[in-house]
Amino acid sequence: MKVQMWDGTDAWLFTRYDDVRAVLGDNRFSGNPATAGFPSLSAARNAVLDLEPAFIRMDPPQHGHFRRMLTKEFMIKRVSAMRPTIESIFDRLLDELLQKGPPANLVDDLFLPLTSEVIAGLLDVPSKDHGFFQEQSRLKVLLDVDPEVPKEASARILGYLDELITDREKDAEQREDLLSRLIVEQVRPGHLSHRELVVMAELLLMAGHETTANQMALGVYSFLSNPDQLELLRKDPSLVRNAVEEMLRLHTIVHYNAFRAALEDVEVAGQMIRKGEGVIALISGANHDAAAFPDPQKFDITRKADHHVAFSYGIHQCLGQPLARVELQVVFGTLFERIPMLRFAVPHEQVEGKGDHFVQGLQALPVTW
Repeated sequence: MKVQMWDGTDAWLFTRYDDVRAVLGDNRFSGNPATAGFPSLSAARNAVLDLEPAFIRMDPPQHGHFRRMLTKEFMIKRVSAMRPTIESIFDRLLDELLQKGPPANLVDDLFLPLTSEVIAGLLDVPSKDHGFFQEQSRLKVLLDVDPEVPKEASARILGYLDELITDREKDAEQREDLLSRLIVEQVRPGHLSHRELVVMAELLLMAGHETTANQMALGVYSFLSNPDQLELLRKDPSLVRNAVEEMLRLHTIVHYNAFRAALEDVEVAGQMIRKGEGVIALISGANHDAAAFPDPQKFDITRKADHHVAFSYGIHQCLGQPLARVELQVVFGTLFERIPMLRFAVPHEQVEGKGDHFVQGLQALPVTW
């Protein structure tokens, strides 16, 4: 069906699982916001999309050129080797949380520090700057604000990374972080410019902590709201992998991440989409399609949900999904074991969602034990 956007333009909306996959798997639909007809989500979001594009907003062949530079960095084998480090960071943060004592806000006190430290460690960003990135990332994904707010946040991040990478270029051969490897393997031979690496680094920082931290908070919310499912996990810890896929499906936190524009006339589900028309492949709709996931509103950690599209589908699906999965498995394989009496510190109806963010999540997750 057609829907009207905030600015009065129209776009085709697809919500069924098969239709969403059909759109996202078809390169005749462009993911480049500069394409004629690309849907507009809000003025603030437009301000972000008007900035220098990262490769996730490019079409082939440019998209593949840049994506391949990172593919090996996020292969399952390499990411799995990071698990002991992630476990060590999470255990330390839990120790600090328990020493401080209840109550706590798990978003700010545990999950953002965890995901920030993991991605910052991968890029070797100084720990003193983690708070800066958390705040700027939060500002950049706001949807209902003055467009200058996300634009200025992005400029601050890019400015910082420009200086960091300029400094890193002096001795990249002697370092082992991801940015240094990209400098040596891509920038030095001329495959990637300095500025393109700065933009790529911003994407990695943004995607590497804001999304996963919000997913962790929503996962805890789901378990505490469904004690029967928490009891299942306690009785059978091997269900943690299933549980992670189910919370990814249920919450689909980057729910607006599949806007497209038709590059030519394309038929989807019997509907002809004309060249230049906007399309929204609603991945949250697909993940709640009863034809693909029976009783889709139910949080069921025994469900086989790994065919979900929470990480999108097609060439633009999330490159960092192996890292997100490992982080989530570590958290939910440990949290309730270390804090068995964890519970809401307020009535769960008072826990507020992030209604004004590009990334779905919770404003705070107040808990006690």
